[in-house]
Amino acid sequence: MRHTVYEVSLKNGSKGLFIHIPDASVMSFEINFRAGEYLLDRKKSETPHIMEHLLLGANELIPKSRDFQAEFEKNGAYCNASTGTYEVTYEAECADFEWDRIAELLQIAVSKPLFLEEEFTAEVGNIREELVGRSNNHFRHLSLALREAYGLISLTDQARLDLMDNVELTDVWEHYRRTHTTSNLRFVIAGKLPATRRKALENSFNKISMPNGIGRFEIPAEVPKKLEEPLYINNDTVKNLYFYVDTFILRQMENSEMDALNLLNIIMTETFYSKIFGTARERGLVYHMSSGYGQGKDSGNWWIASQVSPKNALALFDIFVEELQKVFKSKLTEEDIKSAKQYALGRFQRSGQTVGGTMAGYTGRYFFDGIVDDYYKIPERIEAVTKEAIVKITKELFSTNIWGIGALGSSGEDFLGALQEKISPLWK
Repeated sequence: MRHTVYEVSLKNGSKGLFIHIPDASVMSFEINFRAGEYLLDRKKSETPHIMEHLLLGANELIPKSRDFQAEFEKNGAYCNASTGTYEVTYEAECADFEWDRIAELLQIAVSKPLFLEEEFTAEVGNIREELVGRSNNHFRHLSLALREAYGLISLTDQARLDLMDNVELTDVWEHYRRTHTTSNLRFVIAGKLPATRRKALENSFNKISMPNGIGRFEIPAEVPKKLEEPLYINNDTVKNLYFYVDTFILRQMENSEMDALNLLNIIMTETFYSKIFGTARERGLVYHMSSGYGQGKDSGNWWIASQVSPKNALALFDIFVEELQKVFKSKLTEEDIKSAKQYALGRFQRSGQTVGGTMAGYTGRYFFDGIVDDYYKIPERIEAVTKEAIVKITKELFSTNIWGIGALGSSGEDFLGALQEKISPLWK
């Protein structure tokens, strides 16, 4: 959607983006605090998650969670919250006609919570149900366990369930007061935002009733380590093998390098005609595959994952090794690159069809390191990717020799060891 971005830095230390979309009929809000589990001892690590559940509840304006939700949603508005390793984010979306009412309610929820004892007890029970449900997601379980094995900050849902009883309501209050300050606050608001609305929202955030704090908390230093042995999670009820393979570099990646990896993923796994997934699918080896890249404060990584029958796994890994070695040898064709660029451009254009989709093009990077990506230059960035750039970053990711493989299933550690042996030449 056509839009204009305005960044503001307020007197109270908060910062944010206004994304003006003249034709929008809805308004979207995200309010973010650097307040994740990394700021707490392991035994208290579920505190931010409990706090997030409670915050969009009872507050000084409406002292009962159910009544607050009824008031918030009465015209069809939506609100939710999420907790990650580093951040807690509160989000809302509403019809354009009630943008000011929803903005006020969201700010009151964030700045004036009550954290009632009875709601604390109820939400602890709800979170238990949430975590039990999530623990049935085998990819999620494996991914979190692998992050922990690499030495990164992570807890599986099973571990979080065991630690929940360590959190008391006083912990929630303490963590809230420490992290929910104006200088630790970042926001992104998208919708119809002419100058008068921007000024009204700027004034309301400047006057929000919260302490200034000590500034934006830093993302922690994390250095991944190589897994000398595969991580195996035995589950006798799972007949297929769920696996992840990760490889790391010990630095942040440039935009151009992530753009190159974006095309690499398309070429390798994202279509039915891709090199790894498409070939494996054509041979009847696997139903679905995915790959991606990540960025931390001190590292970048690329990963590939799937679930596969043990009888097909070795053949799938042969394709994986063969296709990546072709990349190392610069055997991608110009048609491969052209086709991936067309796919990437079409996907990018589809992603911006809604207010929320447009806003999502900014929030991740802005909340991570304060960078405002130029949305309109993304097509140019896609077009600028060369075969040489794809080969260079791919080879670097496999030259650092910091990597690992993890699997969940019932095929046994010896079988996983055979898979590790099959792919290990990629790092030599």
